[in-house]
Amino acid sequence: MPGMTRTVRQRPVDSGRAIAAQASAQSSMAGGSPRRRRTGIGVLAVLVGGCLSACGTGLAPAAGGSATVAGPIPSGLESFYRQAVNWYPCAATDGVEKASEKTAQASASMTAAATASAQATATPSSESATDATGTADSSEETDTATFSCAVITVPLDYANPKGETISIAVKKRAATGGHSQGALFINPGGPGDSGVSFAERAGNAFSPDLLSAYDIIGFDPRGVGSSTAITCSSDDDSSSSPAEPSVSGTPSAGSTLSAGTASGGESYEEWAESTRQSFQELSKQCGSNTEPAALLDHVDTVSAARDLDILRALAGQEKLNYLGFSYGTYLASVYAETFPGNTGRIVLDGAIDPSLSLAEQGLGQAKGFEQALRTYVDYCQSSSGCPLSGGTDAGVQQIRDLITSANSTPLATGDPKRTVTGADIVTALSEYLYTTEQNWPPLTKALDQAINHRDGSAFAASEEQDSSSKDDGGGAFQAVTCLDYPVEGDTTTWAAQYEQAKREAPIFADSAVGMDLVCSVWGHNGTRKPAQIHARGAAPILVVGTTGDPATPYAWSKSLAEQLDSGQLLTWEGNGHTAYGGDASCVNDAVDAYLISGTMPKKGLTCHGNE
Repeated sequence: MPGMTRTVRQRPVDSGRAIAAQASAQSSMAGGSPRRRRTGIGVLAVLVGGCLSACGTGLAPAAGGSATVAGPIPSGLESFYRQAVNWYPCAATDGVEKASEKTAQASASMTAAATASAQATATPSSESATDATGTADSSEETDTATFSCAVITVPLDYANPKGETISIAVKKRAATGGHSQGALFINPGGPGDSGVSFAERAGNAFSPDLLSAYDIIGFDPRGVGSSTAITCSSDDDSSSSPAEPSVSGTPSAGSTLSAGTASGGESYEEWAESTRQSFQELSKQCGSNTEPAALLDHVDTVSAARDLDILRALAGQEKLNYLGFSYGTYLASVYAETFPGNTGRIVLDGAIDPSLSLAEQGLGQAKGFEQALRTYVDYCQSSSGCPLSGGTDAGVQQIRDLITSANSTPLATGDPKRTVTGADIVTALSEYLYTTEQNWPPLTKALDQAINHRDGSAFAASEEQDSSSKDDGGGAFQAVTCLDYPVEGDTTTWAAQYEQAKREAPIFADSAVGMDLVCSVWGHNGTRKPAQIHARGAAPILVVGTTGDPATPYAWSKSLAEQLDSGQLLTWEGNGHTAYGGDASCVNDAVDAYLISGTMPKKGLTCHGNE
């Protein structure tokens, strides 16, 4: 989460916080591009129409245009809880465009493609003009889902509800069973990831039983995507201005910090100064391009939780049913603490421990990835074609040696203009470790080429794939994090923390420091301190923890389940980030049973592998 890795739903269904998001900003400002590794449905595009304004349940306006409101209404917020909600058919565009607009765009694309095809026929030597005009449309997968969209108004500042307002974009995937038992709100993580996009991928993310039972409702939290969003570059300066730091769903994008022995020779002090300058500039850009500018001071998770309660009420749901991953578990925990009486069936997969500081989270993640790498080495050495010899320690050292060597002399690829550095390799390792072992064979192949042939082509190809599927959350990651957590320590403290991380997690130590420094120059800071969340009076909350999760270590899920008065832990002995929606039927069945019928799994249930 804040600290290092942006935690998002990443495994077989998609969407953490990017390892060393601050380092990615430096890479981006130097011309690099953030990238994201997607598996399964991560890049699935679903082209469907929507439904009319009150199809299914959830956020449906009552007759006469007044919304059906459920549950108590906080004083002073009556107009928001009772606002009319106007639904319209929408397509799967990773946004909330009307279906008619998508149809018009598709028609224009087809016309352009036809023209390009004719030109290509007339001029055989011209380069693949059709590829530039519409192959993405022709290759997009389809689904039988029905989507509808709406835009909800909420206060910018809940302390001043009569002041400025902002918009929250919502997308609903209608239940496939013909009769919905209600609305299930979802969040993929981040902060900065789009729930609107996640709703489009629900067909591949969730079980058929869950899709049949519920209307799935995704929303872009304040500051994100199709909602009133933080914007850090204008349309006309995106090519020349410093790029936004990566908020990709994997440990990051571009490069990790270059202060470490595994990454390069730059000193911590040099890195700290360049990071200060980079984020001071980024903060200025976000402030100049975000409208309203005050949004940067009001994208904290507490405000997002209050937005969620308005959405719940407008959905006609007396209780919030919710499935959240990674950072989405923190959002729901804050919701349960704020509105315990409004909680329904809540499942939190890959939990954030709200009692940890930024530094504690960063170190925990670095150690998590280091342990996950050791697990990979064991897997590799028990498989064919592994280039790593000796035991686990020896194999890890060979990877460290490769990283150091590639930083000194980058690996060649098939493209003479493209090389692969040690930082690129660390990024790729992080991305693969986000997934289960079913996705590890390509990593073994890439390491074999790199170690035995000094060929970085496989790593470069992985980077290009990640770049093509990246999902940038703008400055939302930094903005939310710096409002949710206070700055602790100073440069001396952070340097000492880095030295500790180098001892405990040498390869991923660069990811263990930085966000306190970033927030110290960000200029939009909160005062909320890390603390346990108990949510007294909340309905039972199911917390799912994966023993081999590097981004949200298992200890965090265990801790959150113990903190919550009504928490119960479900353990999956597996690898990768988050569990539900993968191949572990034990996990999927337990989550479905609670969300659909309200039946909690037996206490202490542990699921093993793909059982």
